[in-house]
Amino acid sequence: MAAAKMTSPRVAVLGTGTMGAPMARNLCRAGLAVRVWNRDPAKAEALAADGALHAPSPAAAADGVDVLITMLSDGVAVEQVMTGPDGALATLAPDAVWVQMSTVGVDWSDRLAGLAARHGVTFVDAPVSGSSQPAEEGQLLILASGAGPARARLEPIFDVLGRKTLWLERAGDGSRLKLALNNWLAVLVEGMAETITFSDALGLDPHLFVTTVAGLPLASPYATDKANAMLAARFTPGFPLAHAAKDAALAATAAHDHGLELPLTEALLARWGQAMAAGHGHDDVSSAITAMAVRNEGVSR
Repeated sequence: MAAAKMTSPRVAVLGTGTMGAPMARNLCRAGLAVRVWNRDPAKAEALAADGALHAPSPAAAADGVDVLITMLSDGVAVEQVMTGPDGALATLAPDAVWVQMSTVGVDWSDRLAGLAARHGVTFVDAPVSGSSQPAEEGQLLILASGAGPARARLEPIFDVLGRKTLWLERAGDGSRLKLALNNWLAVLVEGMAETITFSDALGLDPHLFVTTVAGLPLASPYATDKANAMLAARFTPGFPLAHAAKDAALAATAAHDHGLELPLTEALLARWGQAMAAGHGHDDVSSAITAMAVRNEGVSR
């Protein structure tokens, strides 16, 4: 994260949940003037200790800022906070930049870009790759696309939020790449959940599989981290299961729109639905193993 103090630009962050809160906090610590808003006022008010100004509405947050960041659950939520008399677009200046950092999928990214264009506001599609810990550490990968003239204005902000910004020329390609990355994440998590449970069914200590694969090219740090969380039933949310399932569903829908099926993704969605129905939607994506545990009487060893 950049160490230099900055006094501009003025920034608003709409959505201060698992990802938005640490992002707003890092911007404050870098010396930016930051306004925050959240549907649950307490989540935004908690950032006052870090120097953020809590705004009572999206419109109040957007009034007079140079850059507006949306970090919300889905496209519907983003559209709702941007429109209407209390929406951010009611007060966002035409020379401001709207940076859409939520994972909303391809169709919603295009729809929101059109909404920005109708209001004369520069729109940047810039979802992020990384969970709560990289957000807290300012180590996100920012997948930004389009809006070439705005790039220099956003560099001081992106340098605070991320370890790297990958700029893509075609507008919306940030969201396209994010879907591909999160589809891979989903397959990794489900594969690990199934293999841990399979190892146990074979009469092996599932820890043996995890420690063995950790030293091989077959593994990734992310997969082994999630495996250890599964074995410890440690489901403190870094990336909530409900959000991961939403992203996997967006990937499946986008694939269908292009005449393609994603059989692995579609299969895991049904199983993840079982885990969410059992109350794990707000737990970490590693809680996907609970659907296997219910079906196979648990990882017992």
